[in-house]
Amino acid sequence: MISPSQRMASVQQPIIPVIGDLIVENPGTISLGQGIVHYPPPAEVEKNIRDFWRDPTAHQYGPVEGLAPLRSALERKLAEESGIRLEGREVVVTAGSNMGFLNMLLAISDPGDEIILPEPFYFNQEMAVRIADCIPVTVPTDDAGHLQIDAIEGAITKRTRAVVTVSPNNPTGIVYPEADLRAINEICRTHGIYHISDEAYEYFLYDDAEHFSPGAIENSAPHTICLYSLSKTYGFASWRIGYAVIPEELFGAMRKVQDTNVICATAISQYAALGALQAGPEYCGPYLADMARVRQQGIEAMSSLEDRASLLPSRGAFYLFIKVPGYKGDDLDLARNLIERFGVAVIPGSAFGVNETCAFRASFGALQSDSAIEGLDRLVQGLKGLT
Repeated sequence: MISPSQRMASVQQPIIPVIGDLIVENPGTISLGQGIVHYPPPAEVEKNIRDFWRDPTAHQYGPVEGLAPLRSALERKLAEESGIRLEGREVVVTAGSNMGFLNMLLAISDPGDEIILPEPFYFNQEMAVRIADCIPVTVPTDDAGHLQIDAIEGAITKRTRAVVTVSPNNPTGIVYPEADLRAINEICRTHGIYHISDEAYEYFLYDDAEHFSPGAIENSAPHTICLYSLSKTYGFASWRIGYAVIPEELFGAMRKVQDTNVICATAISQYAALGALQAGPEYCGPYLADMARVRQQGIEAMSSLEDRASLLPSRGAFYLFIKVPGYKGDDLDLARNLIERFGVAVIPGSAFGVNETCAFRASFGALQSDSAIEGLDRLVQGLKGLT
């Protein structure tokens, strides 16, 4: 038999379909698994889709970097909300943030280069590093889930091309302080490497937490790459629209990759994205308030487990990252037991690089509040019954 590439053999299996198969086999399971929101796109999207249908040129290939009206709207958004000016930068519309991340790796790296990922990492990013034939170098975060600045700098070698930060974080929900992100950005500038900042959850904040973009740092343009997504804020998961803010020197390389990989993000989704931006981030406000109530109940529920489980103290995204030190099996075994015996699904921590102890991620964003609370109740009963 002809075998797949050795490079792909090193890539972990996507965990979402694995858990999804178990859910299908166990009807009635409440899923706290996939990281999506439960609400639909804003109504403003509908008019823009009609505009798309009436425009005969919309059905042709569009610009590789994205439609000009959408890029202009994103430029305004970045200046007004994130404090990012495009002098020395370009904004590129991507078919989702995941593709944006992979495209950026192909634009900046060569085989064997190293990409530093704080652990726990977002599993699709670790997979993308391997797919790009690079080496993921993981650096543990501290006991509270925060960056260890000295450890990250100590991991830099001659082959390092980038340090990745995700804030608010997937899978932990940790919001990194501005001072820490500034420190990482300065380290990257000093060492002549890129700081890739994933900001997909920029609006999902609790307890007066504030989001900071490294792209707002003065003189950061030459070495800073910021990635964004419409999937979460605007209920746009299946529309596959994201965007990247990149140094202007990377624009040519990024166009080569994007033209080969996807040509351009789907035009109808770009029209829809314009409608979403017209609604603005206030659209998700009521849903976020509802999530905050569910999150608080989840925190209280986890505290009732005492020493059975340890919850990272997060203030962002819509995740609870929980360690279960007393569980005798591995995390996939725990996930299977929770589904088969208690009807609730979570994502094993090993998918995010956590192997020293049993851990998992629970997402409360994909469900209406009543279902999410029921899922959390099942989770607590499961952990009590299994540990």
